[in-house]
Amino acid sequence: MDKMSCETNAINWFEVPVTEMDRAKKFYETIFDIQMQPMEMPGCLMSVFPSDSSKGLISGALVKMDTYEPSAKGVVLYFNANPDMQLVLDRVEKSGGKINMPKTLINAEIGYMAFISDTEGNTVALHSNG
Repeated sequence: MDKMSCETNAINWFEVPVTEMDRAKKFYETIFDIQMQPMEMPGCLMSVFPSDSSKGLISGALVKMDTYEPSAKGVVLYFNANPDMQLVLDRVEKSGGKINMPKTLINAEIGYMAFISDTEGNTVALHSNG
């Protein structure tokens, strides 16, 4: 089945680009009265918002990465492209969109990501386990 199930969330992750992690982390922890968890990946520093994935709650993170730049355009939404985002990517350009970053392994536990532009020029991300 390559269609999104009605039992899944359309969005499964979000990222807020930041230029100064400590400042941004303090801001969000203060306004929401939460504690965020630091996480590092190669070339990427994150502070993850709390959530309970066992209840199907969506989470996200503040992200500092060279390829991210905060703007008035907003955050990066990750659309659920399970079970295999390649099925979605194969339809992007045929539908008038553009693949900005192909299917890329984040790590074995988290899965894959890709960036695309839609027909309106919006950049969104895709995530899948396979």
